[in-house]
Amino acid sequence: MAKKRPQTTATRPQPGDGARAGGADGNFPVVGAREPCPCGSGRRYKACHGRAAAHAVTELVHRPFEGLAGEGDWVALRELVPAATVELTLKDGLPEGVPSVTLATVLPMAWPALRRDDGSVLLGLQNDTASGDISRDLADTLQRALAAEPGTPVQSRRAPADSPRLQDLLDPKGPFEPVVHDGFEFWVQDAANASPDVAASLERANAAAIPTVKLTGVDSAYWCETPEKNHLRWVMPYPEEQLLDALARLHAAGRSSLGEGTRLVGSFRAHGLIVPVWDLPSGVGAQDIEKPAAEFAERLATALASEAPLTADERRARGGLTNRQVTLS
Repeated sequence: MAKKRPQTTATRPQPGDGARAGGADGNFPVVGAREPCPCGSGRRYKACHGRAAAHAVTELVHRPFEGLAGEGDWVALRELVPAATVELTLKDGLPEGVPSVTLATVLPMAWPALRRDDGSVLLGLQNDTASGDISRDLADTLQRALAAEPGTPVQSRRAPADSPRLQDLLDPKGPFEPVVHDGFEFWVQDAANASPDVAASLERANAAAIPTVKLTGVDSAYWCETPEKNHLRWVMPYPEEQLLDALARLHAAGRSSLGEGTRLVGSFRAHGLIVPVWDLPSGVGAQDIEKPAAEFAERLATALASEAPLTADERRARGGLTNRQVTLS
């Protein structure tokens, strides 16, 4: 679960900190970092009550995409998928002069966002963020992109502590349907006339992209191809302990594979969700794994429903899966 959202006022002064009450409730508005603190201590805000506000902004939100449509796909596009786009639906509709808002895994020159010449907005997902709440930082970037002049990128910054999150801006009932691309040509509307910097960035990005395909029969599962072997990486929405128990039950029973030559090798933890990973033979493509993945989803549902204590073999299987778990974020 995400931590409680930071408030728009600093914390109450504590005994001995030299602060004097600045209002009936002892709370103080956030001001510029170098301005005098409103509490009357004589110190700059950043050295007084601004410390608490800064700490609140940097608190880690473990599931920043919780509550958004397609949470698993948000995680996958943030951490696993090289090139993909999604059309976003805003709660209040599109502002005048903005024909569309598109989420993209990566933008040229790692821009956080771009307002194109035609007024449309591209929002980059795989950028570093300044606080511990990716959702708030992305929402701040989106709002600035909507107001930017056409033809300009938006730079990164720390989002104000009281600013909206994506959950406040996006329509929770709107579709979230990722389109996975072979490369990054979606960056430019006219590739022939792209600037030299953008063309060079596009060439480098295309060369580094790993071929990736989204499965159609199950949610938030992505096949990818590497020189040595292929993989399936599947973002799952279940509570971690319950999911690991279920995977252990299947693994101990020899039912965790996706067919001959495939193997469940471990999992990632990313943005509060678990991402099991299977190794696949090089000859196994995305289409080949659709049916086995759907059958595995049925087995997993049965295992998730079990309340029986783990057997000794299942506990050993769970320990092996846990030891091979890697935290991405």
